[in-house]
Amino acid sequence: MHPTHLRNLLHLRRPQVALLLLLSFFATERAQAQGTGYVRRHLEFYDDKPIHYGFLFAVPVTRYNIRHSDKFLESDSAYAIGSPAQPAFRMGFTVNAYLNDRFDIRATPSVSLYERQVRFDYPGGGPPGITKLEKRESTWIEIPLMVKYKSMRRVNSRMYLLAGVTLAIETNVKRSRGGASVANQLDTRTSDFTVDYGVGFEQFFQFFKFAPELRFSHGLVNMLQPGTGRASIGIQRLTTHTVTMYLNFE
Repeated sequence: MHPTHLRNLLHLRRPQVALLLLLSFFATERAQAQGTGYVRRHLEFYDDKPIHYGFLFAVPVTRYNIRHSDKFLESDSAYAIGSPAQPAFRMGFTVNAYLNDRFDIRATPSVSLYERQVRFDYPGGGPPGITKLEKRESTWIEIPLMVKYKSMRRVNSRMYLLAGVTLAIETNVKRSRGGASVANQLDTRTSDFTVDYGVGFEQFFQFFKFAPELRFSHGLVNMLQPGTGRASIGIQRLTTHTVTMYLNFE
């Protein structure tokens, strides 16, 4: 019987060494992937429910789009009419109905606090001229109906696009005219209808879903109320334009 030498236990040929090194490399990579690459999937069966509810907070920035009339150059004493953008506040709740893996129907009834302005610049009174602001401070009840297109969910995240329309009704109107007479006031309608579209990002957490969203709204209704006030001489059409940052929780 031949004696066993300890050095013979480690006597391996080159192909065997290469195979062992390769197997060790793959085993190490797999262990690292299992140890550090795993991310828990929150609300895994979220899309199995047909309807979800939530709430929202939003910060709109709104103004009027102004189309001047032919009398702006002929009869109006103002040399410029514009509408500065004004921040606002919105809060409401969300009803989201599941259609399929790619589409949802979403309604987000909300209450918005707006102050929209029309600025008239007149010559005289020094180099800056004279500026007059027509303000419309009011509360609006808004009912958007949107179609939502979702991307494929990646663990706890996904993107989405949405588009739709909004019906808005003004309530609790407050006007701040600076003591101007009724004949000089600019009057506007108390209802609006807009086309909306936007983009958002959904992040799933353990107990809820958070979705920041950017949405654009373009009014279709001429908000200018026909009247005989001198403030409306140079204006043919007023439509709303709003950009809103949403924070949605479901």
